[in-house]
Amino acid sequence: MNALLLDNQVCFAVHAASRALDGVYRRELAELGLTYPQYLVMLVLWERERVTVKELGVALRLDSGTLSPLLKRLEAAGFVRRERSASDERSVLVRLTDKGTELRQAAVRVPGRILEATGLEMGELADLRRTLSRMTLSLTEAAS
Repeated sequence: MNALLLDNQVCFAVHAASRALDGVYRRELAELGLTYPQYLVMLVLWERERVTVKELGVALRLDSGTLSPLLKRLEAAGFVRRERSASDERSVLVRLTDKGTELRQAAVRVPGRILEATGLEMGELADLRRTLSRMTLSLTEAAS
């Protein structure tokens, strides 16, 4: 096996799959008025309802410089509200608005459509997610 062939690179296979997945998400999320990164923020908020910007960054592995413009656009769209924490002025809380909560109903169909688009069975997709999570953890440790 030639280690330097593009088609033999795991990084390229992950990159190509990610770009293809982004394309499907782009189509599905356009109907909701969300970008993929905004959708990820909304997923965290639908799960937790209220988080600090710091907690959101940890959950999504994003820094505040990346999160701030995302949150600003979500707030302008009326999906979230940002406010300073009463207990810690340095901390900014992000919470869903009623409109953001209602959007969840429309978003429920997205995972099923993504599953269908992958051509994989639910079990295969779950196995892939576990493998990718394990790989991410190992790579994060290796990069430290």
